[in-house]
Amino acid sequence: MGLSRISLENFRNHAATTLGDTAHFNLLVGENGAGKTNLLEALSLLGPGRGLRRANLAELPLKDTPGGAPLPFAIGASLTEAGTVSARIGTYTDAGQPGRRLVRVNGTNASAVSLAEWLAMSWLTPSMDSLFTDSAGTRRRFMDRMALAIAPDHARRVNQLEVALRERGKLLEHNGDPRWMDAIEAQAADHGASVARTRAELVLRLMDELSALPPEPFARPSLTYRPGGPLDEIALRAELARARPRDRAAGRALIGPQRDEMEVEMASTRQPAASCSTGEQKAMLIAITLAHGVLAAAGRPSVLLLDEVAAHLDPVRRTELFRRLREGRAQVWMTGTELAPFDAIRNEAAIWRVGAGRAERI
Repeated sequence: MGLSRISLENFRNHAATTLGDTAHFNLLVGENGAGKTNLLEALSLLGPGRGLRRANLAELPLKDTPGGAPLPFAIGASLTEAGTVSARIGTYTDAGQPGRRLVRVNGTNASAVSLAEWLAMSWLTPSMDSLFTDSAGTRRRFMDRMALAIAPDHARRVNQLEVALRERGKLLEHNGDPRWMDAIEAQAADHGASVARTRAELVLRLMDELSALPPEPFARPSLTYRPGGPLDEIALRAELARARPRDRAAGRALIGPQRDEMEVEMASTRQPAASCSTGEQKAMLIAITLAHGVLAAAGRPSVLLLDEVAAHLDPVRRTELFRRLREGRAQVWMTGTELAPFDAIRNEAAIWRVGAGRAERI
């Protein structure tokens, strides 16, 4: 289950690229700057959100000429299940409204959030190596992306929570009508409690999957969800009302899911992940990604994007990674500058040589 008949038009450095005859393992090989990660980014935009680079929409289109206007871009793919096409999904921009990302499913207009109902998407990129040392907000976004595997409407809930909190902040600043404040806080509590409960469930289910994985060669992490407020809707609404004076002084809400945290430790030593070595952090991140892949592959086509992962693993960890990926249901896309690290799966993979915005099957 995964993607086939993939097409890109005017995306990053790809003017017109197609990827057909896909497999369980799919390898994109080429020099640095050839456009391999651009292809992964395009695939990541077939899910909700801003993709694996979190880029602004204006950064994505191919430029018509140096310094010229960006062209509308389009990304499309077929979803396959047991070798049969189940749907055609795509995302694109239009020349008439270049600042808006549009989505179509089976030829019908749809929302970006709805893409999670059709396809489960996970990824691991070099920029994520700082996950454990970065801000709590980075880990919240990480949780929210993973949560789509168990609750496809989670992105919508997160967006609605953010809207409600912004409106509440404006009302606090301008001493707005208390009755309107009550209504806005009721919305924030409704969406906030849903977001918090989904995050809590995600961490519990990830821990179940992690406990089933062997502790070696990837260090097993221990995850703990630390809520920023009550998980119960009524209790959260009461806390928001009680915190109005403090939040007005602070200029922001100091309680609620926007303050959530996911704490990570190495299970064997109880050492915080932020204090572990770079190699240990990488191993724990891979373990979380593999555990999430199991959750994501339940019931929908699932895709796992791994950017420059194999080259940075020793032979033992690389062999184990391929073994676990082979046993999983998710379709896998990997990038590398050379084929040597992928020798163990070369005969079972679809391989493309990427260069100068082109992808040639080899």
